[in-house]
Amino acid sequence: MSISKDDILTALTRVEDPELRRPLTALGAVRKATACDGYVGLTIALASNDPNSQREVRARLEAAVRSLFASRDEEFKSLSVEFEGASAGTKVQANAPSAQGHSPIPLGQKAATDAGQDSPSGIPGVRHVIAVGAGKGGVGKSTIAVNLAVALARKGHAVGLMDGDIYGPSVPTLMGLDGYDALVRENMLQPFYLHGVKAMTIGKLVDPDKPLIWRGPMAHGAFRQLVQQTEWGELDYLVIDLPPGTGDVPLTMTQLLKLTGAVIVCTPQKVAQDDAVRAVKMFQQLGVDVLGVVENMSYFIGDDGKEYDLFGRGGAEMMAQRLALPFLGRVPINTALRRNSDAGDPTGNFEPTAGDSSGDALKRSLETLAQNLENQVALVSMKRAASTPKLTIS
Repeated sequence: MSISKDDILTALTRVEDPELRRPLTALGAVRKATACDGYVGLTIALASNDPNSQREVRARLEAAVRSLFASRDEEFKSLSVEFEGASAGTKVQANAPSAQGHSPIPLGQKAATDAGQDSPSGIPGVRHVIAVGAGKGGVGKSTIAVNLAVALARKGHAVGLMDGDIYGPSVPTLMGLDGYDALVRENMLQPFYLHGVKAMTIGKLVDPDKPLIWRGPMAHGAFRQLVQQTEWGELDYLVIDLPPGTGDVPLTMTQLLKLTGAVIVCTPQKVAQDDAVRAVKMFQQLGVDVLGVVENMSYFIGDDGKEYDLFGRGGAEMMAQRLALPFLGRVPINTALRRNSDAGDPTGNFEPTAGDSSGDALKRSLETLAQNLENQVALVSMKRAASTPKLTIS
C-alpha cells in the first residue's frame, strides 16, 4: 500500500516547533502534505521566520519521512518543504488555563473580525456547518460528533470539530487533549490538530475542575468566541457538538451561522425519542434542515458474537420515519468504543483488532454514518441551489 497523507501526519507527530516545543501536528502547523511515487511535499507554518528554526525543522521532517518510507520498504526520492512562517512581529504564545478559570482571550471581548458573513456558512473558509444535537443528555451525542468528524476526515475531507457543549465539554477527553494547552496568535485561537481533525473546545480555555455556572449571556459570549475567534482555515465540514436540550446555545448558533443542517442523536427507548422530537422541532422552527437521525447504543455484540437489543433496537429509526426524516444509521454499544473514548483515541474505532467482530461492526457503522451524511449534505446543497433565483441580463 502506498504512503498516504495520514501516514505522513502520523510520522510527523514527533517533530516539534523549535520555539513552542509542541508537535507540529498538534499545532495544526502541517498545512499541506502530499506523497506520490516517493516524492513528498509539505507546507509548514512555524511560529517564527528564523532561518535556523526552518533548517532544524526541515532536517527533522526529512528524518521522519525517511524513517516512514524505510518502515514500508518503499523508495524515498525527495522531500520538498515550503514554510509559511509567522509575519514580521507576530509571535505565537502558549497559554495554559488560568487558575481563575478565564480564557486566554477574555470572554465577552469582541471578535477581531466579523468577516465571513458573506461566506456559505458565515465562517471564512468553511463550506458546511453541521450541528450535532439531542433533546437530552446521556445519549452519546459528543461521542457521535467526534467519531463523525474523524470519519469524514478519513474520507479525505478537511474537517473541524467545535465543542459547543459549553456547560459540559467532553471533547478534551474524547480527542485526547489533556496534555495540550490553548494557543493564541494575533488574538485568534489556534485549533488543536489530532486524528486528522482541527478541534477547539471551551474545556481547554477554563479550569477543567471548575463548574461553569453561567447565565445565558455568558454562554452566548463563549460560543461566539469559539466560532469567531478560532482560526479554522479552509474546511469542508465544521461539526459542532451542541449541549443537550433546546436552550440559549442553539439559538445563538443559528443567529451567528448559516448551518447546512443538524444531526439528531437518539437511543432506541421512547424516553429518549420524546426529547429528540423536541430537538427536531426546535431546529425546524429555527429554519435549520434536519439532515437525519442517528440511533446510538442500538445494540450490543457479546463475546459470543450474538447481538443483544439492550434498549430495544429500531426505536430511533421508527421515530425518523414518523417525522419523515432521513435515518443516517445505527451505532452499537461496544467495549472498544468505550475504551478508545476514555483514552482519547477515536482513530482506534476505525482500526479494530484482528478477529474482533464487534470492532468491525463499529467501524462499518461509523463509515456508513459519514457516507449517509455526505449524501444528505449533497441533497440539501442541490435543493438550495435550485431554489436560488437567478437573474440573467442579455
